[in-house]
Amino acid sequence: MAPQTPKLVVPIDLNKKPWEQNIPLHNRWHPQIPPVADVNTGQVFRVEMVDWTGGTIKDDNSALDIKHIDLSTVHYLSGPIRIMDSDGILAKPGDLLVVEICNLGPLPGDEWGYTGTFDRENGGGFLTDHFPCATKAIWHFEGIYAHSPQIPGVRFPGLTHPGIIGTAPSMELLNIWNERERDVEENGIESFKLCEVLHSRPLANLPSTNGCHLGTIQKGTAEWEKIAKEAARTIPGRENGGNCDIKNLSRGSKIYLPVFVEGANLSTGDMHFSQGDGEVSFCGAIEMSGFLELKCEIIRGGMKEYLTPMGPTPLHVNPIFEIGPVEPRFSEWLVFEGISVDESGRQHYLDASVAYKRAVLNAIDYLSKFGYSKEQV
Repeated sequence: MAPQTPKLVVPIDLNKKPWEQNIPLHNRWHPQIPPVADVNTGQVFRVEMVDWTGGTIKDDNSALDIKHIDLSTVHYLSGPIRIMDSDGILAKPGDLLVVEICNLGPLPGDEWGYTGTFDRENGGGFLTDHFPCATKAIWHFEGIYAHSPQIPGVRFPGLTHPGIIGTAPSMELLNIWNERERDVEENGIESFKLCEVLHSRPLANLPSTNGCHLGTIQKGTAEWEKIAKEAARTIPGRENGGNCDIKNLSRGSKIYLPVFVEGANLSTGDMHFSQGDGEVSFCGAIEMSGFLELKCEIIRGGMKEYLTPMGPTPLHVNPIFEIGPVEPRFSEWLVFEGISVDESGRQHYLDASVAYKRAVLNAIDYLSKFGYSKEQV
């Protein structure tokens, strides 16, 4: 028997705001955000999603929307989705949730995306000290290829992937996140040498009610106020997966996610048409709306069997990502080296961030010799 059409569990209406959707979206991690759908293992299901800004960035030639974006609202996620086995037994804390990406792509009628650099005073980025002003490039999709009117003469095949996919944290894990990130924000400037050479502010994005959306929980209620003050932002990747931004996480890939709450409560969003080795301009992937078609399995007790805690509790684990077989085929490469010496000539000790920054700047400078501005590169 032929497989059934994937079940649509989170639909998106591109004419509506994220909070106006029939199934409202969320932009925080918290164990008490209610699941919006139930899915059985082995069932292929479809999740649609808005771009990470919820449609704030427009298909035009102006970068003012990038410059003035409200970053308290990102990222908008579809879900949470509760996972159970074929007997109706929910995934349980300590299990591993295996998520297979069966198919993905842009939403029909919305086949475009964008890249950009954020303004130094609103978002910044890895190279903000070199590129302090907001810029934007629009990309139009033709099958697997993308081209941009702002970067003429360039057409390349992308490798579409979700930037964010993860499970809900338990309250214990959420408290661990908030405590350690608050310490970074309060003490990091004095204690981290990295702050001297990279313009990266804030050092952490702490819980905030500003721009907070909690799915089906009604804003303004006592429940919303309590959860909004605790819920973690979606900017960093953490033990639950989250903002992993792995460029090869495309068709055929599997993600082995730890389960911290009953049902796992899977969420996803931040779809990318393509991405380089990191997002050096903060908005460095080609951001887009899109869909995922997924299939899940549950490995009972899999956290203890397959994941090794790298911290003081069994919760200090990380997912495993099994990359699929699909990617563009390239045969010629240029490699740019970076060393642990900053632009002032100061030597740093085994600082991979400084070395990577130098490698990226070397690549930008070289490619800008062939008719493109450094901002276009």
